[in-house]
Amino acid sequence: MRRGRRLDRAFADREFADPRDRAWCRELVFGIERLRGRLDYLLDRRVRRGLGSLDVQVRDALRIGLYEILYMDGVPEYAAVSQAVALARSLAGPGIGGLVNAVLRAVVREGGGEGHFPDPSADPLGYLSTWGSHPRWLVERWLARWSFGDVQDLIERNNRVPPIHLRCLWDSPERAQEALASEGIEAEPIGCGTGCVLLHEHGTLVKSLEVVASVVQDPAAALVVQYSDPAPDARVADLCAAPGGKAVTLGARGNVVLAADVSRGRLGLVRENVRRVQQMAGQGRRLRVHTAQADALAPAVDQMDMVLVDVPCTGTGTLRRNPDVRWKLTAVRLADLTALQGRILDACAEVVAKEGVLVYSTCSLEAEENEGQVDAFLRRRPDFRIEAGSGVDARYLDGLGQLSVLPQAFGFDGAFAARLRRSYS
Repeated sequence: MRRGRRLDRAFADREFADPRDRAWCRELVFGIERLRGRLDYLLDRRVRRGLGSLDVQVRDALRIGLYEILYMDGVPEYAAVSQAVALARSLAGPGIGGLVNAVLRAVVREGGGEGHFPDPSADPLGYLSTWGSHPRWLVERWLARWSFGDVQDLIERNNRVPPIHLRCLWDSPERAQEALASEGIEAEPIGCGTGCVLLHEHGTLVKSLEVVASVVQDPAAALVVQYSDPAPDARVADLCAAPGGKAVTLGARGNVVLAADVSRGRLGLVRENVRRVQQMAGQGRRLRVHTAQADALAPAVDQMDMVLVDVPCTGTGTLRRNPDVRWKLTAVRLADLTALQGRILDACAEVVAKEGVLVYSTCSLEAEENEGQVDAFLRRRPDFRIEAGSGVDARYLDGLGQLSVLPQAFGFDGAFAARLRRSYS
């Protein structure tokens, strides 16, 4: 992860002999990333020269120990302290053990509850960035846009373990619920036009995918597909397709889909999803999803009825799923991604047929990546116009007919999409 890999991908590559060990480690490492700002605030106050003065490996040992003390009930305090001391010594030498022991025992003695953090009424930014455990610059942006209550709700949602949803491909959510119940798996339909069910237990995912023809997909991503709403005979190109949930869902509607991605490794995830779903499709159903390795900056198609481009973005709408991403984001990274998105939009616009549709989507909450990106594109390309999709309820649309799903409003991940119709002339 320190070499730049996302936590979810790095963790997926680790092998565990016992599923219980895997679950325990996942809770620990993902929990530390969710609450790192909170942990660091408590630790920094108890290190004489500040937490930043310590070696990064010692900081990690302190975070592990403190998270176990405060949030993992099955670990006794003395054991958490002892393990953290031993880990720090093994990484940085025996001399560091006394400091780690003293810092953690000070937290145990003084407590680490909400009352030890800035007062939200006097210092809302300080409170949301420390107790709320989000980068200060990002919280500041959000407070300039939304009320304190909305930002607090968003941050609290980001700090919870995310639910797992399945997007049902051919069965209704209600029928899927019945099929899962027959196998002892508890699930409930989400409704709201998403076509999704919520699994009550994370450990039932693998079995659930064997019971119901579906893809793992948050309702926000499902709404992007619903909003895209291609005609039944439309040829669709999904040009940033990995891991393939949107491409498979479009294919299940009956569309011919080309799913392309620049990453060969991630394109393998698309093929795996297509193969798994095709095996479950049953008699009379054919999933016409084809794959290709290609860069969205140089699309390997032409004259498509619909082009879906789910661009690389900051992912600020999915921070509950990718908690480490919040600590890697910077204003410079946001600017770089915004520039890349503009180039991708321009390249993809060239391969949309006359009267065809370009669907631009992100899982970001940032205006530069969403409404601002579309506004700039329309100024460059007057031959495109926003066209609201009829596939979703009006509650999910902004005043221009663009899809706008906010976690604090709907409880889903964040998502944005715009249907851009190309004129014939």
